[in-house]
Amino acid sequence: MAKKLIQHGNSAALVIDKPIMEMLHITSETYFELSTDGKNIILSPQNTINQENNILESLKKINKKYGNVLKKLGG
Repeated sequence: MAKKLIQHGNSAALVIDKPIMEMLHITSETYFELSTDGKNIILSPQNTINQENNILESLKKINKKYGNVLKKLGG
């Protein structure tokens, strides 16, 4: 199936047809991991566990870097 990018503001977008979305069990709310092998774009739906792990990793980094400041701000 050939697709063409469409203009979306200053960016470009690729429209995924509803039957394909249903087949992959994805919605417009699904987060994707975007990668490339140098020639192809690879979109992989992120599952909830990956999203939660990413959030937890970010929180750990924030707490490590700004923990003391956040404690002072908290009272």
